[in-house]
Amino acid sequence: MSNQKLGLETQAIRTQLERTQFLEHSVPLYLTSSFVFEDAEDMRASFAEETPINEIGVIGIPGQLAELVPKRNRNIYSRFSNPNTSEFVQKMCLLEGAEDGYAFATGMAAIYSTFAALLNAGDHIVSASSVFGSTHTLFTKYFPKWNISTSYFDVNKVETIESYIQPNTKILFAESPTNPAVDILDLKLLGEIAKKHNLILIIDNCFATFYIQKPIEFGADLVVHSATKLIDGQGRVLGGVTVGRAELIREIYLFARNTGPALSPFNAWVLSKSLETLSVRLERHCENALQVAEFLENHPNVQKVKYPFLKSHPQYAIAKQQMSKGGNIVAFEIKGGIEAGRQFLNKIQLCSLSANLGDTRTIVTHPASTTHSKLSVEERLTVSITDGLVRISVGLESVSDVIADLNQALS
Repeated sequence: MSNQKLGLETQAIRTQLERTQFLEHSVPLYLTSSFVFEDAEDMRASFAEETPINEIGVIGIPGQLAELVPKRNRNIYSRFSNPNTSEFVQKMCLLEGAEDGYAFATGMAAIYSTFAALLNAGDHIVSASSVFGSTHTLFTKYFPKWNISTSYFDVNKVETIESYIQPNTKILFAESPTNPAVDILDLKLLGEIAKKHNLILIIDNCFATFYIQKPIEFGADLVVHSATKLIDGQGRVLGGVTVGRAELIREIYLFARNTGPALSPFNAWVLSKSLETLSVRLERHCENALQVAEFLENHPNVQKVKYPFLKSHPQYAIAKQQMSKGGNIVAFEIKGGIEAGRQFLNKIQLCSLSANLGDTRTIVTHPASTTHSKLSVEERLTVSITDGLVRISVGLESVSDVIADLNQALS
């Protein structure tokens, strides 16, 4: 069997650490803070990063993937690397088509460390206006302390992006689909703009994952995930990961090695196992989400629905070009504004009211009265959050039960 003949699902399931002398079928946990050395020379060479190893491959098929996954340096300390975190990162690199990567304790640790490692005082970011709330706070409250500025472009006016680029612009950043309004950005266009202006293109691929789209194929230099979401998929652990160009990951690794936002071995073990079921979970997530979106589109108390694979979505054509599925997030506008949104949440019975997404359980949120309530109406509208916007992370329950709950809450 050649590497090219292995399907995505096979790679996610069969790629793992080499077996120990115990010949375990499932990769063991390496719950250790540090590692020992054979002698003084081994210790010297390890700290000098002269001992690259490759502990990962397709078990049972010798030589498979050896050239496709990045080699790791010898384990020294679990803040630097650990067999479990290395397995998770190497699998993510393989599945996203990346050269290298690093895993973090949370998705926001991945976002912060990625930007902080690559930016210097005086640098400038061009970002899509619709980004996760904590990312927005990072750009507007904390980075300005270090003289790092950000300009936002309207996700519905991508033709204006180049007008925001300055001589000191270093990074072009976007989420697609966006959170929480489920807008779609043309990744190919972003890749072309970044290449033209010699910018680092960073894409948050949390809502889609590699199973639905691979931003690196469209020109992204780095891809960031909150692995807490669909990658875990069951609301159990926190985690984040950044993968992409090796020379950029090197800078991110050195920053993280010294600042300490590393993913724990236990969470890495959970997330690596979660990758084995991602494809089957996402198939059902997307199937359910499309049915929920179609139901909402025909409900009298719903003004508008946004789901990438609905023909009514403004960027439907782009979504079909770059996504294999529509994802599990549906956004809709409930008639009646903020008060109607509150009443909707109070009437929900089966679905969960939670700040998470990508769970097996369906989750509903009303951003205007919760996560984005501190923003003014004008500020919310700039990121496509209207008073009646509701975001649904569609889970894996029987979709008829989810629709029944939404229907009674909307009535």
